[in-house]
Amino acid sequence: MTPVVKAFFDDQTFTVSYVVHEPQSRACAIIDSVLDFDHASGRTTTASADLIIDYVRSQNLKAEWILESHVHADHLSAAPYLQQELGGKIGIGAQIVAVQDTFGKVFNEGTEFQRDGSQFDALFSEGDSFHIGQMRGDVLHTPGHTPACLTYVIGDAAFVGDTLFMPDFGTARCDFPGGSSATLYESIQKILALPDETRVYVGHDYKAPGRDEYAWETTVGEQKALNIHIGQGRSIENFVEMRDARDETLAMPRLILPSLQVNMRAGQMPPADEEGDVFLKLPVNKL
Repeated sequence: MTPVVKAFFDDQTFTVSYVVHEPQSRACAIIDSVLDFDHASGRTTTASADLIIDYVRSQNLKAEWILESHVHADHLSAAPYLQQELGGKIGIGAQIVAVQDTFGKVFNEGTEFQRDGSQFDALFSEGDSFHIGQMRGDVLHTPGHTPACLTYVIGDAAFVGDTLFMPDFGTARCDFPGGSSATLYESIQKILALPDETRVYVGHDYKAPGRDEYAWETTVGEQKALNIHIGQGRSIENFVEMRDARDETLAMPRLILPSLQVNMRAGQMPPADEEGDVFLKLPVNKL
């Protein structure tokens, strides 16, 4: 089956969100949404999510799933807001529990922060499936960038999150806690084993040098032939050496500290204090 895919690009975080719907029933899923966050003021707005809501309503779609490819470190998720406005169940990889355990300690969250994934409506593992109307989605566990990364294969389309980028930009970094370049290599092989004509939708685009436009759709065949980090049968040894050296040069994402605190809670803010105010923590020398 060929799902209809509508992309929404956020030029502040270079994130691509997707609405994926079944043409026959109008059922849809929303993948990797963005809650706008101004780091300087600490203010959130919903302009990016509202574009998705407007589209879903204008197309008379019914949101059945709000899916996260992983716990994002570069933007806050709008999943709770979308669920409030459109319905649907929030899903993520079952290994969210490992991410919650790691960052629950980093942010000194204490025992009141549940580390069992219960903030989400569904936890997916390798080989699980779900339905958008009558259209089946299959789950590939593709860790390496983070332990909980998933690829959602829906019909002839694969939504790979941060695992792969456009062929001229390469692959995800692996230097976050729980990341592994060797594991990422093995995960990417699962994606490359899909049929060559499978459409691949990436989670970000940073417009590689020499390219004038942002892009987010490619194919498995193009990734196998052209990806600058993994294409043309690159060996795991060569990939790991390249990826680890590159990661040593990268700065932390600008929104990593607020993003992790919110996204490990399925997009919810930390609990408010007795006066109703919400605070995010700024751990020193932890990352």
